[in-house]
Amino acid sequence: MTGTDDNIERPLTMARERFERIYKKIRDRICLLEYAPGARLAEEELAKEFLVSRTPIRRVLSRLESEGLLESRHGVGTFVTDVDIDSLAQVYQLRMELAELMGKLDPLPRRPADLERMRALLVRCDDLLQRPDAKDYGRLNMDFFQELVAMIGNAPLREISERLYYMTTRIWLKSVPNLNLRDEIVVFRREMADILAAMEVGDLEAVGFIRRSHISMSVKRMKQYPEGVSQS
Repeated sequence: MTGTDDNIERPLTMARERFERIYKKIRDRICLLEYAPGARLAEEELAKEFLVSRTPIRRVLSRLESEGLLESRHGVGTFVTDVDIDSLAQVYQLRMELAELMGKLDPLPRRPADLERMRALLVRCDDLLQRPDAKDYGRLNMDFFQELVAMIGNAPLREISERLYYMTTRIWLKSVPNLNLRDEIVVFRREMADILAAMEVGDLEAVGFIRRSHISMSVKRMKQYPEGVSQS
């Protein structure tokens, strides 16, 4: 490869990395409710924050809109969408079916470093049990999901699984006032521990079944308490 080729490829790579960094940052803020449903996202303000022009910001917002996290209103602006469990019931159904496939369609064997990251997540979960916090739980859940995504060897399955996860992840945080947070963390720890045990023995198909059952149970718990009705 010539020096000229290097000069062409490097800016493109840097631009892509910048785009992904900004995209993930804004996506995570939406999913952790740091940007509340209905909030308006201004291109100019975001461009100033990330020290870029409005062009990459516009591309990021367009991608998030295509994923259902934002909506653009002509002549008004771009706003964070709202979500509820009933409107996304079919998305959850599909997520449950796809969960089983992650251990069947070309799963990637877990290396010692992968297992160590999973064990570190368990330690974080134990710490969280001592000081339950909804947003910290949300971050932990997202980090855990990324470890599962890293196991998926089938590229189309990985892409759709990520998209559907981030479409639904806000629903849990919105349900927190109606749930027992500590109990939810206990259940989540059990899921992580069971999945880690399956990974340690190389039973990646079991990982999918465990994941499916926990998604199903989570949906049932959230549906048990309508939005706005707190547990006693």
